[in-house]
Amino acid sequence: MKGIRRSYTAEFKEEAVRLAEVRGFTEASRDLGVDRSLIRKWKKGIAVNGERPFPGKGNPRDEEMVELRRKLRRVEEENAILKKAVGIFTSRPQ
Repeated sequence: MKGIRRSYTAEFKEEAVRLAEVRGFTEASRDLGVDRSLIRKWKKGIAVNGERPFPGKGNPRDEEMVELRRKLRRVEEENAILKKAVGIFTSRPQ
């Protein structure tokens, strides 16, 4: 049976990585109750994405992507309105 999925704050992750660098991954994981591979993953995330290593749940890393999705939603709504308008103003043969 699987356990409950826990979430950790960015501060906790950063401190866990610092602790692992000082004491070692095995001891840090034992002290914190977190798997070694998870701490290694956090360390890799910090190394690769220094300014924003932990974006959170579902938050896109790229701000441009957020803007593009917002524009896409607006255009889809406009398209749906235009389709309804076409249906209203077109004459149907009787």
